[in-house]
Amino acid sequence: MAQKQFDSPRNPQQRNRPQSPQQKKKGFNFYWFYGLLALAILFIGLYGMEPGPQSVDNVRLEEMIRNHDIEKIVIVKQKEQARIYIDPACADRDTAYVNAFKANKNGPHFYTDITDASSFKEEVVKMELAAYQRDTVGMSDADKAEYEQSHKNIVINVDNSKSWGSGLLVWLFPMLLLFLFFFLSTRSMGMGAGGSLFNIGKSKAQLYDKDNQPSVTFKDVAGLEGAKEEVVEIVDFLKNPKKYTALGGKIPKGALLVGPPGTGKTLLARAVAGEAKVPFFSLSGSDFVEMFVGVGASRVRDLFKMAKEKAPCIIFIDEIDAIGRARGRNAISGANDERENTLNQLLTEMDGFSTNAGVIILAATNRADILDHALLRAGRFDRQIHVELPDVEERKAIFGVHIRPLKLAKDVDIDSFAKQTPGFSGADIANVCNEAALIAARNGKKEIERSDFLAAIDRIIGGLERRGKIISPEEKRVIAYHEAGHATVSWMLRYASPLVKVTIVPRGKSLGAAWYMPEERQIVNADQMMDEIAALLGGRAAEQVVFGKVSTGALNDLERVTKQAYAMVKYYGLNDKIGNLSYFDSSGQSEYAFTPPYGEKTAQCIDEEVRKLVEKAYACATDILNSHRGQLTQLAELLLEHEVIFSEDVERICGPRPFVTTADENAKAASEGQKELLEQE
Repeated sequence: MAQKQFDSPRNPQQRNRPQSPQQKKKGFNFYWFYGLLALAILFIGLYGMEPGPQSVDNVRLEEMIRNHDIEKIVIVKQKEQARIYIDPACADRDTAYVNAFKANKNGPHFYTDITDASSFKEEVVKMELAAYQRDTVGMSDADKAEYEQSHKNIVINVDNSKSWGSGLLVWLFPMLLLFLFFFLSTRSMGMGAGGSLFNIGKSKAQLYDKDNQPSVTFKDVAGLEGAKEEVVEIVDFLKNPKKYTALGGKIPKGALLVGPPGTGKTLLARAVAGEAKVPFFSLSGSDFVEMFVGVGASRVRDLFKMAKEKAPCIIFIDEIDAIGRARGRNAISGANDERENTLNQLLTEMDGFSTNAGVIILAATNRADILDHALLRAGRFDRQIHVELPDVEERKAIFGVHIRPLKLAKDVDIDSFAKQTPGFSGADIANVCNEAALIAARNGKKEIERSDFLAAIDRIIGGLERRGKIISPEEKRVIAYHEAGHATVSWMLRYASPLVKVTIVPRGKSLGAAWYMPEERQIVNADQMMDEIAALLGGRAAEQVVFGKVSTGALNDLERVTKQAYAMVKYYGLNDKIGNLSYFDSSGQSEYAFTPPYGEKTAQCIDEEVRKLVEKAYACATDILNSHRGQLTQLAELLLEHEVIFSEDVERICGPRPFVTTADENAKAASEGQKELLEQE
């Protein structure tokens, strides 16, 4: 049962791969690096950043000499610096001296920068002589002798040694820290490819061989019969190559699995790995992408080198569009050179001068339209295997696979579930089965019943019920007439999908929803599309007919109507005025084009024809509602009373549907099941 996207009114505000033992090893913990960095900072703070001697100028130096405060001076030629040692007897004479002795008791206590040792010595001698002459003016010879005895000349020493240790440490320590950080960073980046920067160009492919073969087989892949036939043949190529080469044939080099998300492309590849019993390399297209230039191409070379050594084998590249996009597509910012280099290397390895005998490449994508044409040509990917959404029989088989591990009640009928889920992919069906099991467990059941599956389908299609959401009576009335309008119009139109149920209980982002059973068509004509558009406009038409004004609740409906009407005119050639022309680009080249592939007059004509189509469908919906105004009101009032109505309620009020199809029978059966579910709740 599929939800016919009449979900309006809306509120307008509103790959796990097995790891090898190498990968399982615990890597370097960066907290160790942070600890080392903290210790380094502490070391520098304690030893490298000690307060050194203070600088003094010539005036201050002359004052010290005049006051006889200096004990000695050491001239360090290497640093062009004179280090001054204060006499301990004078330590308390000046505040600066006190602070200097506190910082370094043994000195040096001060320093001054010099340019030449000899000139500085002469200057100091001159200052000493001037101080002596000033202090001994008028003294007798005996007093002068006593003065000289008590005030000795400053001792001046010259240090010619060269100290490498401290300077080297200051320069080398930060460099070591930077090197350590770079080493650890590159090591962590290269963990997946061997554990170091030097192995970053190695392939990240996960190898499955006889020791860790996947347990998935073709028995676990339900449906997909056409796709399975082709991959089974690939497996047979690997098992019995002589059967095909005896007649001169060659084993196909590659197969591309193409299809919508969730249809089982990766599962099919895993089944190939489980059945073939040959080495199987599995990786994603994004595994080739790295921040370093040339790494992608290097990984491609390494992958094929390993594959040739293990031949015969299979390489599976999931989401190959990550590296296989057409070259030169983006005309704005230029091509991504690194990605193109990777693609070029992949093209060369797949079909170049070197032979890859026994290496078969499987790839999967849901965007085959954007792949490079050189990648898709024969000789690289010889086969394109289309994995489409399953039909009713395939859905039944898929349900059969996913219910194997479940404990089911006797009333479970997977045949009815398959009919009620058109448009569901294999992943959706797996989700239905799992959700049903969770719902049954939540309600304390010992077995999974039919009602649990129906509730799971409802939840996946429409979202979780939000009965606690506050809606005013006026809004609720508008919602009821909106949904009743959809139900009435679709009931009266020949090609509209038959109704299953309608609800005004909020689900997900929608304030109301309708469930329909669309007919599974392979082709669609203009009348069928027009009926679908009219049914989509039934909600807004009902608001206009009943209230004389419309609301924002039809946003989702109008979006779908606009897309479908433009598709009829622009793509499918279903408009008389535009004629048998299609402006659809299956190659995807127009995705980056600035201008459409038609002129302004044609664009204006397309807009006019689309507007006419929509107005015609709206008028059709309005006429139906005006003709069946009483039934519309009864349905809306019944919705306001019960919040949910079913197809039998619509049949009781509007009479039997004029046009009965197989989809009507399925819808009726689904409606009965939904009613049972509501009664149980």
